[in-house]
Amino acid sequence: MDKTGNEATIGINTKFLEFIRGFGLPRFIIAGFLLILFIMAPFVGADFATQITNTINRFSWNAVMVLAMVPMVHSGCGLNFGLPLGIISGLLGATLSIEFGFTGATSFVMAAAIATPFALLLGGGYGWLLNKIKGGEMMIATYVGFSSVSLMCMMWLLLPYRSPTMVWGMAGKGLRTTISLEGFYDKVLANFLRINIGNLSIPVGSLLFFATLAFLMWSFLHTKTGTAMTAVGSNPVFARASGINVDKMRALSVLMSTWLSAIGILVYEQGFGFIQLYMGPFFMALPAVSAILIGGASVNKASIANVVIGTFLFQGLVTMTPTVMNSMIHMDMSEVIRVVVSNGMILYALTRKTEAKT
Repeated sequence: MDKTGNEATIGINTKFLEFIRGFGLPRFIIAGFLLILFIMAPFVGADFATQITNTINRFSWNAVMVLAMVPMVHSGCGLNFGLPLGIISGLLGATLSIEFGFTGATSFVMAAAIATPFALLLGGGYGWLLNKIKGGEMMIATYVGFSSVSLMCMMWLLLPYRSPTMVWGMAGKGLRTTISLEGFYDKVLANFLRINIGNLSIPVGSLLFFATLAFLMWSFLHTKTGTAMTAVGSNPVFARASGINVDKMRALSVLMSTWLSAIGILVYEQGFGFIQLYMGPFFMALPAVSAILIGGASVNKASIANVVIGTFLFQGLVTMTPTVMNSMIHMDMSEVIRVVVSNGMILYALTRKTEAKT
């Protein structure tokens, strides 16, 4: 090979290495493994279009809760392990919407409206607490999230709900563990503008809803207030010297994150078709945290691209691995494999120390 050919080859290799370095080697490996699973699916008897549909569906259910991580990361409050506070706000909105007799798409709108004051109240208290313990936010947030779920396990039994679709049939009081959304806001977003091509089904409404919230978040981060919030997360001493109220920016980011997680659980429920109470929200923060870290975020920097990439990779692996493995070994081990894969990715994500690349 002549000198020109060698230089061209070296140039291509250099660009490829730069691409991998920029994209992140772990993400490249995960994306490659997911691609292999998609390629293998038809050969082991799994319908390719159905698997794509399942992956997109799970992405649309979870993306808003992953987006809720962004404001707190930007303000320096770290990853929001207190996500269950927002989820509880959303669950209160959902159950009260049904209790008040709203149905169809109206029940979703009213659930979001009712959840908002709860999210602002809980988020305000949560933000005040995090401002008191700067430096230990993620540890305290974990306990706040876990304890709030445990407290609500009692409250779901004690609160005076009376709707026959939600309370236990024998006692006539206390909410059921799982509540069906049929007749309420089941798939109200997913079925809006849905595209069906054979076995491929795309929930356009859910994706548009997430895209709207993501665009609003991106726009906010480019405003004066958003820039101030980012400055607080990057260098709080410099931000304070510049006249920025650090505690106010941190509290605002917590409010935004709590509200987004409240809306996120409503989006999850409408796609899933059920409301899950009691211990349902207990571990929901971990997949969201892991998804944004796998997407390339760090504890002090996150972008919308990190949300999209991380959610797709995480949910893609959780969806595809059990399906392909079950088809290969002809045994129903889907739940075992799902737990191993999801917790393995969570373990990997929480041990990352790298900075965000995207």
